[in-house]
Amino acid sequence: MRKTVLLLLLFSLPLLAQKRAKNVILLLGDAGGVATLNAASILGHGEPQKLYIQSMPYIGLSDTSTDSQWVSDSAAGMTAVVTGVKTQNGVISEGPETVRGKTDGKPLKTILEYAEEHGLSTGVITNMPVVDATPAACYSHANDRKAFSTIFQQLFKPRFGDGVDVLIGPGRGDIEKALKADGLEMTALAQQAGRMMYPSVSAIPADAHQAIAIFDKRDDFSLPEAVDRAVKMLSANKKGYFLMIEGDMHTSGKVEPGLRRALELDDIIRKLSKTVSKDTLILFTADHSFDLRMHGGLKGKPLLTAEDKPEGKGYRGGAVRMDDTHTGEEVIVAAQGPGASAVHGYMPNTKIFHIMMSALGWKEN
Repeated sequence: MRKTVLLLLLFSLPLLAQKRAKNVILLLGDAGGVATLNAASILGHGEPQKLYIQSMPYIGLSDTSTDSQWVSDSAAGMTAVVTGVKTQNGVISEGPETVRGKTDGKPLKTILEYAEEHGLSTGVITNMPVVDATPAACYSHANDRKAFSTIFQQLFKPRFGDGVDVLIGPGRGDIEKALKADGLEMTALAQQAGRMMYPSVSAIPADAHQAIAIFDKRDDFSLPEAVDRAVKMLSANKKGYFLMIEGDMHTSGKVEPGLRRALELDDIIRKLSKTVSKDTLILFTADHSFDLRMHGGLKGKPLLTAEDKPEGKGYRGGAVRMDDTHTGEEVIVAAQGPGASAVHGYMPNTKIFHIMMSALGWKEN
């Protein structure tokens, strides 16, 4: 009998050692494929594998295909990550039976909605428009990623909890235009829902628990400052928080700005790894890859030079070639913190949702 009890204790020790996550920070590099991360490391540090992302303790590779196509857009890619279900390109957190722009499918419950249901605080921070596919997939459900008015209105009609607590990013012009076509106005919608909109990140009161700040352009605010503010606000909730941070890594037209944004997001992750509590799962991935490749270059020489020029919609330089299109190869999944050990090997992008749910100890319903 004593031997049986001892054996049971020995087998249960690893399970007891596996702590659950209190918080989850999901970082999304839009178009942040392996080649983009490699080029960003060489551009910013002069060597490969110098990004913090590339040094995270648990790394795997994620397929990004949709329900019906090998190459994903941000809508289908992010829907799979935050709901665990593959859908169609252009569709925001609705099932694969959805016909884009024509018929709705089944609304898919997102990780952010689960967080709201469990009483956690939630945030969405992005340097893409806040109604764009990646952030929208966290909090809304639509049969067309371009339905900006519908998407924005759902911020104030959450299916669970009180909706996104902190929303910071650009896209004001597109939102106002879409709302105007429906006879609506942004500030009035927020006021009717009892939500405050702030003109800057610094204008958000120190004791605020909720905040919305929407800017015209990405250059109108600092992504690192927004992340710092959001983490401080969300951390006030003793139950924990879920935070999605998107960094645009597209290299469309000009290669360098996209790579610089990749370096910025990497620096944000590096800082978060040192400042957030140890009961936080930090997970990075991309919604899809992008057709950027290194075709040459010399060690010790600049990756990009003044002579490198755009060619049509693409780019041809001495070391880098880019065609302005998404691609279908696997992307990195990198993680640290409670539950991170589940990230390894090749996996479908839908597994990322299940990894986050498992880390938090939640069952799907």
